Amino acid sequence: MLPSVEVQCPYCGEWIALLVDDSAGVQDYIEDCQVCCRPMRIAVATAADGGIEVSARSEDDA
Repeated sequence: MLPSVEVQCPYCGEWIALLVDDSAGVQDYIEDCQVCCRPMRIAVATAADGGIEVSARSEDDA
């Protein structure tokens, strides 16, 4: 079962739930916001405590 995490859309500010494959290691991919449909860049990494860290930023952010 994939863990669900909540991230805030960098465009509309709404909190959305994402299912994240925590077995895939470091990830960087584009997913559309479920509210405003704008493309968000999702970054997934392993935290120091063994959990996962997920962040969302606008597609234009470097």
